[in-house]
Amino acid sequence: MKMIVAIIQPHRLEYVKEALYAADVKLMTVSEVLGHGRQGGTEEVYRGLKETGNLLRKIRLEIAVNESFVQPTIDAILHGGRTGEVGDGKIFVYDLAEAVRIRTGERGGEAIG
Repeated sequence: MKMIVAIIQPHRLEYVKEALYAADVKLMTVSEVLGHGRQGGTEEVYRGLKETGNLLRKIRLEIAVNESFVQPTIDAILHGGRTGEVGDGKIFVYDLAEAVRIRTGERGGEAIG
């Protein structure tokens, strides 16, 4: 089992969800977060002075998958999230030691589908 965490642009969320659904990945947690990568935030001009804001709105997806869904999930996020511009985001893949479905008590791969 793996936990896939992706940080994407907010305006790409619907495209990523469509790509995930097409790959038969339907279980996910979505959060609004703040952060920045190499682009270093934003720069605005206010009353003739440049002001730099260092945190940008992003979307964080957390998706627990069995091994056979790791690559399809990554491919779907890439397909839906890529614009080719700086700030498209990142995908992280972690080992998932355990999962338990609270309702049934199922464990491991059965718990995440």
